[in-house]
Amino acid sequence: MTRVVIPSPLALAKPRGLLLDAMGTLIGLRRSVGNTYAELAADHGIAAEAEAIDRAFAAVYPQAPPLAFPGLAGEALLEAERRWWGERIAEVFSASGACSSTPNLERELFDRFADAGLWQIYPDVIEPLRRWHEAGLRLAVVSNFDQRLGAILAGLELDGLLETVIVSSAAGAAKPSPIPLQLAIEAIGLQPSEVWHVGDSPEDEQAAMAAGVICLRILRP
Repeated sequence: MTRVVIPSPLALAKPRGLLLDAMGTLIGLRRSVGNTYAELAADHGIAAEAEAIDRAFAAVYPQAPPLAFPGLAGEALLEAERRWWGERIAEVFSASGACSSTPNLERELFDRFADAGLWQIYPDVIEPLRRWHEAGLRLAVVSNFDQRLGAILAGLELDGLLETVIVSSAAGAAKPSPIPLQLAIEAIGLQPSEVWHVGDSPEDEQAAMAAGVICLRILRP
């Protein structure tokens, strides 16, 4: 069962806007990272076990440098995102005990995870989102991810409920930095005291505290 950790009720005032994390809060993969990595690796003649990839990804990803590129935009930003993920993919294959990845496989995996078909909206998300939208709350997504997120959310038909999507790669900073939240607050025209942040990680809590925003933390199984 999903749980929500909230601050003291005395601290809560009705918000005018919500800043929403994406992965692990609103959406998740339909299958594990390892399954997709292993399948595409096989197409490139690389043998890899999905379970080993999953274990390696869980070890590699938290140790990675921030997915954030200050001052970059356009094609330069896209190439920086591809390079960042290519390095992570190579590290994951190495840590899994499989043969090394290749640049073609790394590029193909980057493109594959832009497909909204790999992702799903959590069952407890869509009705509250619609209800909040209809009630006039300003909704924004703030995620430690890259520019692919906009297309993913559009493919899942969530974009019509959101006013803006802030990703760390384009923001030039990643949570726990408050900068992505501050950019979202500015984009929806509110003050920190008027919004809550909803996320699933300690980084969400730390970023919200630094930005002066109340945080509700989702704990999914």
